[in-house]
Amino acid sequence: MLDDRLTEQRNPRSRNLDRLSARELVALIQAEDRTVAEAVAAESEAIARGVELVASTFAAGGRLFYVGAGTSGRLGVLDAAEMPPTFGTEPDLVQGIIAGGYEALVRAREGAEDRPEDGARDLEARGVRSGDFVLGIAASGTTPYVHGALARARELGARTGFLLCTPPPPALQALHDVVIAPLTGPEIVTGSTRMKAGTATKLVLNTLTTGAMVLAGKTWGNLMVDLQVTCAKLQDRGERILRATLGVEAAEARRLLHDAGGRVKTALVMGHLGVPREAAEAEIARAGGRVAGIEGIAAGGEGAP
Repeated sequence: MLDDRLTEQRNPRSRNLDRLSARELVALIQAEDRTVAEAVAAESEAIARGVELVASTFAAGGRLFYVGAGTSGRLGVLDAAEMPPTFGTEPDLVQGIIAGGYEALVRAREGAEDRPEDGARDLEARGVRSGDFVLGIAASGTTPYVHGALARARELGARTGFLLCTPPPPALQALHDVVIAPLTGPEIVTGSTRMKAGTATKLVLNTLTTGAMVLAGKTWGNLMVDLQVTCAKLQDRGERILRATLGVEAAEARRLLHDAGGRVKTALVMGHLGVPREAAEAEIARAGGRVAGIEGIAAGGEGAP
């Protein structure tokens, strides 16, 4: 394909793709997909470094920004959108910036990725500042929009990282605080990075934000105690967490959650310590938001009924 980027190479295992039956197509795609987890695992050290950078950014009052185009941009916006309902964060703590704006989420605007000045402009429009962390996402590693945004982020004093699926050149590694490069190899359909590269990107983003949120005290053991009760599903989950960890009936769990203003973590501390909402919130604040740091509460729900 006369291109050095791994994501643009032809996959020798799919050269006869258009001659395969439906069953053969599925088997081939699944075989290729099984290699993605290994590629991501090979980047464990870099991903852990990324988790630490995001966690330290949050601890210092900074924010996380994803910047990407096409599939990469959509995945960044998706991960950012899932933080408030899952971990009870403010909407601006994790933000996704996509080339072409939010219209590009539902209708491809591929030409939008070619202008580095647009990346810089869109980043500035979000008010990125020193203390923030900006992660560029580009499977090929070459998207001008992403590089323009990251260059402006560094000028503004933000820390930066890069997530790509082709071997990063030394200059790229030297430029950023972290570079994560799961090498997923050539795609089944040449250059279609919404496939293996997209899957790898989703795995990495999940790990970065989940890891950072756990370090920030957003879980109690493996329980989602900072979720926002914004729908029937999350109301049910919040009540079940309280019932399981406090040993109370449904009506009492519902009352606690109501009295806590829909905050599961607050209701949990109220029930454990037998204190009103204000006292529970004060205990949580003293423990830096970590339920396990509050005296009288076992780690991770151990000993709960």
